[in-house]
Amino acid sequence: MNFELNDQQQFFVDSARAFSLGELAPHAARWDAEAIFPKATLKAAGDLGFMGMYTPERAGGLGMTRLDASLIVEELARGCTTTAAFLTIHNMATSMVGKYCQQGVIDEWCPALVSGEKLASYCLTEPGAGSDAAGLKTRAVLEGDQYIVSGSKVFISGAGDTDVLVVMTRTGGEGHKGITALLIPADAEGVSYGKKEEKMGWNAQPTRMVSFDNVCVPVSHRLGEEGQGFAIAMEGLDGGRINIATCSVGTAQQALEDAVAYVSDRKQFDTPIADFQNTQFRLADMATELVAARQMIRLAASKLDNRDPQATTYCAMAKRFATDVGFSVCNQALQLFGGYGYIKEYPVERYVRDTRVHQILEGTNEIMRVIIGRKLMMDGALEVIK
Repeated sequence: MNFELNDQQQFFVDSARAFSLGELAPHAARWDAEAIFPKATLKAAGDLGFMGMYTPERAGGLGMTRLDASLIVEELARGCTTTAAFLTIHNMATSMVGKYCQQGVIDEWCPALVSGEKLASYCLTEPGAGSDAAGLKTRAVLEGDQYIVSGSKVFISGAGDTDVLVVMTRTGGEGHKGITALLIPADAEGVSYGKKEEKMGWNAQPTRMVSFDNVCVPVSHRLGEEGQGFAIAMEGLDGGRINIATCSVGTAQQALEDAVAYVSDRKQFDTPIADFQNTQFRLADMATELVAARQMIRLAASKLDNRDPQATTYCAMAKRFATDVGFSVCNQALQLFGGYGYIKEYPVERYVRDTRVHQILEGTNEIMRVIIGRKLMMDGALEVIK
């Protein structure tokens, strides 16, 4: 098994790193402080293909593997966690449109989505259906050649500032078999938005409730077949877990590098902090856990790309482990900065705030343990981890 990047993958990394250093890192603190949603920067990312990374080529995307896309996302997260995270959500929604919509809808929306000229939000979570995605209540009733959609979604990234919504609705009975995915223009009559949520982190992207009041959606805007929505959502979540885990690792990598630089310069008792064995041990553990998390993500991404039957379990493992490690590394970096880590002169406090939500997103880490544990009980440990 070769763990080294090939020439093409290294090109992806170099391109993403240059964009991250030039277009994200210099502005991330201001975007966070002023709650600026950097649409122009996202458009610039689209010019490099980063807004349609794994959207099918027939829909204008790059058709990349999830492994290759994760290499890009890690570098972008080092510049701005929040912007990189929204970019992955947009990629997920756009890839669903490009893969499952009718060609006419693809032709209408995908060119602008993959270029970053227009932005997409993904609408799954509801006030009463967070971890229990199959329990969603937003209803889509078929009347002639259109669906009438009513209900609400919460914690929707980009909502109110994006152009199209990929919405999971209930068209049938209870449970996962009654769920259908629809594409709804964000400005459709009957769509409204709640206040912009005030959050601990992720301030450079808006988060709002979305309400649907008898919104008319043509049947042609359905993704896949009626009743296929839950399968589409779960497919998206496997990739989404890779994405958010990668954002954690990218941010933590930057936190580690910042910490190494700081302790090398900072002195206590006339001695650089870096010379203390406790500091070196802490940094050694941070680096070791970060490498382990990165490799677990790449293993899970590879299994997803190869349609391995255990891919969902490995995506859950990677998400649980990497988001816990990512937050821990950022938090330990803040500790190494001491009091300076707690003030906004240094970015490490933002790293901590922005990575904390990753342990909740795309299924909480408790739900990841449920997925893994149930699979172990069903198939046995040897079958799952071999």
